[in-house]
Amino acid sequence: MSDDQNLETPAPEGRAPLTLINVREGLFGAKGDTSGYDGLIQHVQMPGASERPYGEWFDGVVDVLTELLGDDADEAIEYVVVDRGELTLYIAREHLLAVAQHLRDDQDLRFEMCLGVSGVHYPADTGRELHAVYPMQSVTHNRRLRLEVAVPDGDSHIPSITSIYPMNNWHERETWDFFGIIFDGHPSLARIEMPDDWVGHPQRKDYPLGGIPVEYKGAEIPSPDERRQYR
Repeated sequence: MSDDQNLETPAPEGRAPLTLINVREGLFGAKGDTSGYDGLIQHVQMPGASERPYGEWFDGVVDVLTELLGDDADEAIEYVVVDRGELTLYIAREHLLAVAQHLRDDQDLRFEMCLGVSGVHYPADTGRELHAVYPMQSVTHNRRLRLEVAVPDGDSHIPSITSIYPMNNWHERETWDFFGIIFDGHPSLARIEMPDDWVGHPQRKDYPLGGIPVEYKGAEIPSPDERRQYR
């Protein structure tokens, strides 16, 4: 990724500023024309950090959490994103358990439910290739927010939160199975969908698509893992 790719673009209405993390080029564009190369270029952008005031009840939640974390707050909360009416807190993995505990137990927060965890793979987001996303629900206050933890591909360890939210047991297993994120402290981190002896994690973007070459009227069509690539 070149230096000019990691830039923020102006925020669309109702959205956070966008940070460009990659530019991908492919064979065909989005017009439905498969007769030849029309130069598909796709910009991979992520919402960047939002500035206060965040709006609605978001400021209050961040303030309470910051107070509870004390001196660790600046390190624990990497940044805050408000995008399309949703609040996301990017949390350093070393502080995930403390943040989850406060979110669940504090009377002003009371996020009693974690609705699982999903994995995301951004190969071009150098040093932050694997993301774990936790949707949180407060039944008491009828609120939702999202926690997100980003880790390097070569050190994909995140603490398990099953000691705080036991229902995350299967979700963490699924995220390990499909993305290879290792949840330290999980009571039984084993595959849940793929066979135990399966090699690799099939929802990562670098996982081969497989398939075999096909001959058609004298032409040979490469297998999907060879032809569906971005330069």
